[in-house]
Amino acid sequence: MAILPAYQYRGMGSQLVEAVLTACHHTPYGVVVVLGHPHYYLRFGFVPAKPLVIVWEHDAPEEAFMVKEIQEGALAQTHGVVKYRSEFATV
Repeated sequence: MAILPAYQYRGMGSQLVEAVLTACHHTPYGVVVVLGHPHYYLRFGFVPAKPLVIVWEHDAPEEAFMVKEIQEGALAQTHGVVKYRSEFATV
């Protein structure tokens, strides 16, 4: 997710994150992962993933790869390597 600099600090990013998290509650998935600025995503309930034994397939700053539980109890049974779908490699 990105907001053009001219439109930042107007709450648009927060609205997008909240809308996505709301939509995620209507899926069968239990957790959401994000690679982003930790200070930004912590306020939405994301926490560092590595202490939960969840890592990304690529190198990234440990504090920037985070996870949020959206189905109660999902993090207790989730661990391993997160791999992006092949479509992300073409961007």
